[in-house]
Amino acid sequence: MIEINQITDLDALINWRKEVIRNVFGTQADESLINANRNYYSRHTADDNHLAFVASISGKECGCGAICLTEELPSPDNPSGRCAYLMNIYVRESFRNKGVAHHIVSHLIDEAKRYGCGKIYLETTSEGRKLYSSLGFKDMPDMMKYYE
Repeated sequence: MIEINQITDLDALINWRKEVIRNVFGTQADESLINANRNYYSRHTADDNHLAFVASISGKECGCGAICLTEELPSPDNPSGRCAYLMNIYVRESFRNKGVAHHIVSHLIDEAKRYGCGKIYLETTSEGRKLYSSLGFKDMPDMMKYYE
């Protein structure tokens, strides 16, 4: 059985973030990046704008995921103006293909809805696209990102 619990301990959050950076981004986080993450977590877990969760199987932590809650100008497609950016979604290799990521993302979606978010979005890798599509995510062709 997969269990999902909220993480509030700063050291646990930092340890998961280091693991995600190492395994997803393929690099070690330097001290300035760790400090920036520590500052982010300190501010945004306190104001409930960042919710982090860990998945466990038989008491063994196996993956994580988080929500960054923001607010935008209310619009016809998001009358509440509340937005949830799903991030830091990661499953340890030995636990992959066991439904862990599906449980994590489903939990994040449920939490976002509970917070009244009318817009839920994420960035994905090619490996995650099939999972996210199966949960209702669609490509956003009208988005652009600025690169300096």
